[in-house]
Amino acid sequence: MQKVLIANRGEIAVRIIRACDDAGLESVAVYAGVDADALHVNAATEAWALGGDSPADSYLNVARLLDIARRSGADAVHPGYGFLSENADFAQAVLDAGLVWIGPAPEAIRVLGNKVSARELAIRVGAPLVAGSEGTVETAADVRAFAMEHGLPVAIKAAFGGGGRGLKVVWDMDAIEESFDSAVRESTAAFGRGECFVERFLHKPRHVEAQILADTRGNVIVVGTRDCSLQRRNQKLVEEAPAPFLTSAQRAQIYTSAKAICRAAGYTGAGTVEYLLAQDGTISFLEVNTRLQVEHPITEETSGIDLVLAQLTIAAGGPLPVAADPEPRGHSFEFRINAEDVGRGFLPCPGTVATFTVPTGPGIRVDTGVRAGGLVPAQFDSLLAKLIVTGADRQQALRRARRALAEFEITGLPTVLPFHRAVVRAPAFTGTDRLGVHTGWIQADFTEQLPSDPQFNPAAPEAPRHTISIEVDGRRMALGLPAGLLDALVRGARPGNGPADGSAAGAFSAEGTAGTATGTGSPASHADPSILSATMGGSVVKWLVEPGTAVTEGDPVLVLEAMKMESIVTAHRTGILRNPSVHPGDAVAANSAVASIGD
Repeated sequence: MQKVLIANRGEIAVRIIRACDDAGLESVAVYAGVDADALHVNAATEAWALGGDSPADSYLNVARLLDIARRSGADAVHPGYGFLSENADFAQAVLDAGLVWIGPAPEAIRVLGNKVSARELAIRVGAPLVAGSEGTVETAADVRAFAMEHGLPVAIKAAFGGGGRGLKVVWDMDAIEESFDSAVRESTAAFGRGECFVERFLHKPRHVEAQILADTRGNVIVVGTRDCSLQRRNQKLVEEAPAPFLTSAQRAQIYTSAKAICRAAGYTGAGTVEYLLAQDGTISFLEVNTRLQVEHPITEETSGIDLVLAQLTIAAGGPLPVAADPEPRGHSFEFRINAEDVGRGFLPCPGTVATFTVPTGPGIRVDTGVRAGGLVPAQFDSLLAKLIVTGADRQQALRRARRALAEFEITGLPTVLPFHRAVVRAPAFTGTDRLGVHTGWIQADFTEQLPSDPQFNPAAPEAPRHTISIEVDGRRMALGLPAGLLDALVRGARPGNGPADGSAAGAFSAEGTAGTATGTGSPASHADPSILSATMGGSVVKWLVEPGTAVTEGDPVLVLEAMKMESIVTAHRTGILRNPSVHPGDAVAANSAVASIGD
């Protein structure tokens, strides 16, 4: 193995490129048109254009990827996570092309990547799990029949894929049809396949997982556990390792069943066995991710094992980095830095990164796929970077996390940094005797404070600010002022500048108005109150009601998609929906008019 093609983008492509360099291997980056200037393109030994901007035309284009591998002289392919990483047909095509596949064998992906057959295998080895459908569900009627038998809530899940895409939790029988259709659409868009299955949904569980490594000689180890309970839209936001507040019996059950599942599947490489931990302490097998996880760095930090280097070694036929399960050392958190507007329900917000200032200090690591001036395109995932913070124990790691998050600064587009800064101070998360959060905690508890908290939902975007140093009674202090005011004061001190009376009021007013008018993330100001606006930028998936239909405030009326996730636009008032100005497939800007609702 001499040259590795990375069939991915963003921060994970950069991470793999750096591991290749550590291993003395050359790397080949690939890129969609909108990623031509991305960080991973410049980090690799060489880079090749995929053509196209959509996932289907670029990172999901198997023929194009294999052609680039041949033309570049690559002899191995690393899929990263997402896209084709859990596609058994792609793995087989790589092997058939005479290349090394850096991942588990295609048959293991088929068995474990298909959540239905993974459940069947888990049953055979005695792993704990909740009731689920026998095979995939073909229609919404099948979901309804399961719910009638086992009760609500139920979870509709993509059979091929992960990361929360294609997963819908149903709490009401009337929502089954649209939830099923949405799960199929998301699964098809993200993974190229729309098959789904259904299982009982555990209320308020924790999400706990085991990182495994397996070599080609039948050896399997658990490198460590992680807790990934802080999620929104079924996608993780904060992870930590090792999973805190587990009993020795729970830990033993996770280790034993994770190894048994992987051995039975003939698994090789890095993978993750995921579980739900109910409030009563019951553990239920969830799924196996047959790839590297987004949150792998926290396991690296607490185990001392480079998981990507281990993948490369195992793919080349080498041994595991250690012979036995390593004991965790210290505690580590990962904070996913996504381009999302917290105050507007974590809506994806593509755009351009203006400034990107990362924290430094002991125990700080930042894995990123962007830099200042970089584009965050709407076609792909909203993840910009990952902040990994490690301490000697959980409380020290939390203290370091508060400091690092305060230092982290990104401008130009909304990010989830305000959420992270709040959550590391939330008693439910920071307790010393138990973890009080669960997979639905953000929606159930945290979002209640969003409408009234200015850090998440400011009345108007802040104008640019400058900070100056002043002295008060000999003590140095920092004073932050709106940039317009400070500039006006400076101009006012010079002859011939500013208002005739020497005041700064006129200049400040002009600057303040400009700052408000050009800011991002605020609702559009339409003169006509009947106008229905897009809640985010993206593409139109479908209208849920026909023109001329009476709707009530809060009713779902339109489905938008951005960054591979769907979002529902609801009626802003009661009335008749009229004049739809957008249609399925159309691109829309945030806050743009899409229809009207009136008498």
